[in-house]
Amino acid sequence: MYNQQAFACSGDETQLIEKPATVNLHDNLNRDSMHLKITIGETILTASLIKSKTTDDFIKLLPLNLTMNDLFGREKYGALPKSISTDATPSYRYEVGDIGYWSPSHDFAIYYKDDGETIPSPGIIIIGKIDSDIKAFSVPGSVKIKIERID
Repeated sequence: MYNQQAFACSGDETQLIEKPATVNLHDNLNRDSMHLKITIGETILTASLIKSKTTDDFIKLLPLNLTMNDLFGREKYGALPKSISTDATPSYRYEVGDIGYWSPSHDFAIYYKDDGETIPSPGIIIIGKIDSDIKAFSVPGSVKIKIERID
């Protein structure tokens, strides 16, 4: 995590403005990352996972069949069969393609559109990123998916 800093100037005054800390997911993904296959109908997507206790717990639930509901026209979410670790730093922002865990209702979420809004408290725990085209999620209503680990 890091804090971005910016400076605002007005006349003779300079003010330091800090933006909220964000996770640079691409720094945490590498060639050694674990990968997923996500099937939506006839469409197959791949995803890379970051290494964390939350991700380890998630992997133990696979394979999974989930019904993913739509929220705010930006994400699809579905309930995991049980809660998983929250031993990670939450994020209040997301990028298109992010895969996250929403702990209050133990939901798995995939973000397919950026609406400029932040995530409410307690934030999401980002566990990975979709590697392929996300448009399969950009449909109205719910979708049924299958999530499997790729070895």
